[in-house]
Amino acid sequence: MTTRHLVDPELLPLIDSFPPMDLSAQTLPAIRASIPAMLTMRPLPDLPVETSEIHIPSGEGERTIRCLRIQPNALPPRAPAILHFHGGGHVLGIPEMALPQMMQWAAEIGCLVLSVDYRLAPETPFPGPMEDGYAALRWLHEQADQLGIDASRIAVSGESAGGAMAACLCLMARDRGEYAIAFQHLEMPRLAGKLPDPPNPFTGEFAWRAENSEFCRAVYLGTSTSPYASAAYATDLAGLPAAYIMVGALDLFVDECLDYTARLIGAGVPAELIVYPGCFHGFRMAGTASITQRADADSLRALRKALTR
Repeated sequence: MTTRHLVDPELLPLIDSFPPMDLSAQTLPAIRASIPAMLTMRPLPDLPVETSEIHIPSGEGERTIRCLRIQPNALPPRAPAILHFHGGGHVLGIPEMALPQMMQWAAEIGCLVLSVDYRLAPETPFPGPMEDGYAALRWLHEQADQLGIDASRIAVSGESAGGAMAACLCLMARDRGEYAIAFQHLEMPRLAGKLPDPPNPFTGEFAWRAENSEFCRAVYLGTSTSPYASAAYATDLAGLPAAYIMVGALDLFVDECLDYTARLIGAGVPAELIVYPGCFHGFRMAGTASITQRADADSLRALRKALTR
């Protein structure tokens, strides 16, 4: 069975141009190596922001964590901040993949964005990447005055695996009780530790298929059922920051997003969920499609509402 007839017509050219990706231990090095070259061909928006590469302490000896810092040329006093995690199934990806979107956030919200080049599986499985995320949250809080940001207005954001990390970091921060998070902004997040059984027959045909997801979950999670690895494992969602979740109706992760949003609401956490009809995982690569422009506007609106005084 194919779900092509359910796809938004403006997204069909993306499907036809998107090469099939088969993730495995053998193919992973070549896929990783291809990403920087692909990004050099992508134009960046002309916006009054500055981007710099920085290295922050990991809290583990001399090791540092590479990050991208994006902020307006003139950062407003006590500006909000967004701690961002890129996608890539926990096995590939770099912060630069989401640079156009982060530049827009910095320019239009007047905020600092810090995107973490966290360690990847299988070389570093859970919990290593999450500890990198927590180290970045700690750094933002401890350096807030020097950075010119308001520590009470730090949001976390991520797409796909990055959305998983953002959701898990909210649980980790709540439980450790050291550093507050004001808002969680989750785009197509991987929230559960395994796919639904039986599988949804209408999801996961395009872009991000079940086989790739299973490979990524196996090398990143192993047998862990920690809520800091997969937020859906958390038994108590009370006290988490307000959430914005977006996902496509044909996305492999739509069922877990629906379930997690219902559980957030049931725990008294303000939550907004938008399910985009006709959309598969990564549909926003079709930048000129009307549904992509709508999703980008919704994403920006949610962040601006959460972070503006």
